[in-house]
Amino acid sequence: MKLPRRNFLHLAAGAAALSALSRIAWAQAYPTRPVRLLEGFGAGSAPDIVARLIGQALLERFGQSFVIENRAGASSNIAAEAVVRAAPDGYTLLLITTANAVNATMFKLNFNFIRDIAPVASISRVPFVMEVHPSVPANTVAEFIAYAKANPGKINMASAGTGNTTHVCGELFKMMASVDLFHVPYRGAQVFPALLAGEAQVYFGPLLSSIGYVRAGNLRALAVTTTTRSPVLPDIPALSETLPGYEASGWQGIAAPKNTPAEIIKTLNTQVNASLADANFQARLANLGATVLPGSPADFAKLIADETMKWGKVILAANIKAE
Repeated sequence: MKLPRRNFLHLAAGAAALSALSRIAWAQAYPTRPVRLLEGFGAGSAPDIVARLIGQALLERFGQSFVIENRAGASSNIAAEAVVRAAPDGYTLLLITTANAVNATMFKLNFNFIRDIAPVASISRVPFVMEVHPSVPANTVAEFIAYAKANPGKINMASAGTGNTTHVCGELFKMMASVDLFHVPYRGAQVFPALLAGEAQVYFGPLLSSIGYVRAGNLRALAVTTTTRSPVLPDIPALSETLPGYEASGWQGIAAPKNTPAEIIKTLNTQVNASLADANFQARLANLGATVLPGSPADFAKLIADETMKWGKVILAANIKAE
């Protein structure tokens, strides 16, 4: 039996409206089971700690568990690919960091990070610390630049691995300050023993792991790498005070597989931002040297795109190759 065209259009419109209403109802009911939040650096790492903080906050808001899964390896690319390949239903999420923006250029990935993820919400930002061994005759960034220019190629710049965020922060400094520092990559935790022994003279280290050595006088902080000073080290200048335009920071946020329903992304973003506004959550982040980074999914998408472009230019200009 053929339906009159008008009846058919009415039925089609009704079906579309019903579908839209069911999606909204589904999003309003979300989540109805535990949500997996993957992070790529391993238990006890700064991303793992942030993931657990936001996971607990979301549990309290949704009344549903956010289970943190550690998928360490390949500079967090294993975790990223697992989420990219997951069903876009809001039940598998990724704790993303600055490293993901670096990796987009650094590695030949089996996916396109910007194309294949849906930004949900940014969480936090933390500076790195430009720190030197006490034997370095410099108490300011300007003095260090002068010292480096007088000793081209003779100052060892440590990193926690080739292509690591600590490496690209240093390469950006080299480019902007026009200095020649010799890069020495170490394996993660081996960096600080090398610095303390004087094998390396300068390091752009994460604030959380550096602050103990700075406060004890084992290493000298010359600057923080964010555009403003850190509340944790208020007497230490921002590097941009000497090198205008310099900015490098570690940031974290949540992403989902592409095609995740917009209603679910909006629901998650709203609750993440509500968590960031909580004074207790802010205090917990402050213990990590971090500050909250609220915003919309579009804001976070812009940050990811801008950071991917910025670090891509540094990697190509410095000719950094994955080991």
